[in-house]
Amino acid sequence: MNYFNTLLMSLILLLSGCTYLDVVPKGDIESVESIFEKRESTENWFKVCHEWLSPFTASHISNPAYMGADEVVAGNFIRQHFNFAWSGLYIADGMQMAQNPYCNMWRKDAVYNSIRYCNTFLEMVGNVCNMTDAEKKLWSAEIKALKAHYYFELLRHYGPFVIVTENVTPNAHIDDMKLPRSPFDICVKEIVSLLDEAMKDLPPMSQKEASRRAYHSLESAATLKAMTLFYAASPLFNGNPAYTNFTNSKKEKLFIANRDPEKWKRAAIAADSALQICLNNGKSLISSTSGDYVNKDIMNVISDVSQSSLGLNFENKEAIFMFHYEKLDDESWTRWTRPYYKSTDSDYSSSMLGCISPSMKMVEMYYTEHGLPIEQDKEWDYMSRYQLGRETNKKYKNIVELDKDVLRLHLRREPRFYAHVAADRCYFQMGTGMPVLVEAYQGEKFGTLQTSLVSSSPQNLTGYWMKKGSDPTVSNKGYDNAFGQEYACVLMRLAELYLMKAEAWNEYLEAPDQEHVYGPLNEVRRRAGIPDVEEAWLNYGKNPDKVKTKEGMREIIHREWDVEFAFEGRRFWNLRRWLTAEEELNASQYGWNIIGKDARQFYNNFEGPVVVWTKREFIAPRDYLFPIRSEEILISGCVQNPGW
Repeated sequence: MNYFNTLLMSLILLLSGCTYLDVVPKGDIESVESIFEKRESTENWFKVCHEWLSPFTASHISNPAYMGADEVVAGNFIRQHFNFAWSGLYIADGMQMAQNPYCNMWRKDAVYNSIRYCNTFLEMVGNVCNMTDAEKKLWSAEIKALKAHYYFELLRHYGPFVIVTENVTPNAHIDDMKLPRSPFDICVKEIVSLLDEAMKDLPPMSQKEASRRAYHSLESAATLKAMTLFYAASPLFNGNPAYTNFTNSKKEKLFIANRDPEKWKRAAIAADSALQICLNNGKSLISSTSGDYVNKDIMNVISDVSQSSLGLNFENKEAIFMFHYEKLDDESWTRWTRPYYKSTDSDYSSSMLGCISPSMKMVEMYYTEHGLPIEQDKEWDYMSRYQLGRETNKKYKNIVELDKDVLRLHLRREPRFYAHVAADRCYFQMGTGMPVLVEAYQGEKFGTLQTSLVSSSPQNLTGYWMKKGSDPTVSNKGYDNAFGQEYACVLMRLAELYLMKAEAWNEYLEAPDQEHVYGPLNEVRRRAGIPDVEEAWLNYGKNPDKVKTKEGMREIIHREWDVEFAFEGRRFWNLRRWLTAEEELNASQYGWNIIGKDARQFYNNFEGPVVVWTKREFIAPRDYLFPIRSEEILISGCVQNPGW
């Protein structure tokens, strides 16, 4: 984004109906002071402050969280044939480096540049002559929350960061410019303080004009505060022995050595508060059905789940914060995940390449219809999951193919599985007509057109397609014209607060209880069309006592995160804050034999999945934090993160 270096000129040229000569007297130069004389140029400055939020949050390409864990599989075609910096793929491959890091947000023309612009805005907005005091107050609050958001992203990427309370003047001594990284707890305090200030003047989303829905509201600021305290309480940052001797350039310790359980309490209280603010202002989980899971219409549940993560025209009653996708990313997720058809197919679209696919690990992560892991449900035949079976229950009509051979792994799974993943011999809702049957063998409608694995053409390596993030009401061909509408990226939604509340209180309390742990977790599960967690484990679990202990509920809550927020970029960060990334991210990725022409070939003689990608590396403790670019370390004098 080169115009960051020429922002003043850009702001002038952006003024509606004006040219440079119209605005600036001959021989004169536009200054910061003159920009903040008028509302129009001040608003342009305000918008530029937000410019770096998209690449590092609302982009599947440059935000590594979407593709940098083990949720998706993509082969060499996407790596070799497109000139994009697929940060997540390369980080997952073990190619992160300090010399030129992927997702390098700690640099002079990225997030810290935006923070400088935020500081200037807050300093100068009071001078604008044609703005009301109410507008100045609102815009200032939105910028304070934005600055806190940038700090939060620095926090979870790098840990301790440099706090810039006010801009250093250009003529300051070089030693005054070399600000040290602040201790972690001070960084957290700074974020929380900014958000507390912002919340005093931020209205709820429902009271904001439609044009301001992409900017922070009362609900999103409260949620970001809870998220900050939640990360601070997690094992990565709370008593992590790897950071005991981590100091800044002033030799100040950046982390407290001992784990502080009270941090979980502070996080839990903040989550409670944010949740109540959201509920008081009309936020709710998208759910069009009521009643117990047995009597819920599965198709309605699938529809609810599908809509929960979509932000068409910034309309989503569950969404707490939505932002514009990065321009480069407007249609990428659907382009890469929707199936690649033959050019003779009636729903052929040249835009759809279908070469980012769900991993086998994620396919097996989803629960059974009883809301239990497939290996823990005593009524689900785990040992025969790679054999063929048949579904006869009519409630699964248009979900799986009835009375036909279907892999048992795809049968009697929870609604979120069918909402998020398109599996062979199951149905994919693609438009307003009847759902399309997924036929995945080589040469079939969804299957590869090649007779071998190649890198010259798009191929789905696992034999599964991703539904999540794709609008089920739009067909493959229809997506060619669908992008005239605004599909906002949902960065925070209500289900997140319920899970944060359940996890934080479970970690703080001696034992889980209904009010603090089971209750919020069950809110998410009920919308998903599965039984309450206690009912599921006590009635169907192989280990029914697991639900009664802190340790057992920790595993259950972690799995709920993985399922509810699959493919939304949460697992990337959760594995890091739980300190389990090295256990999960060094394994090969699996799928089916996609060049198989029948069930036996495709399903590897029913002996289990095959390895489809092996290039994986996560080095602990180094990779838990991102590296600061080496050149930046030399220039600024900041201390590099451990291991880099």
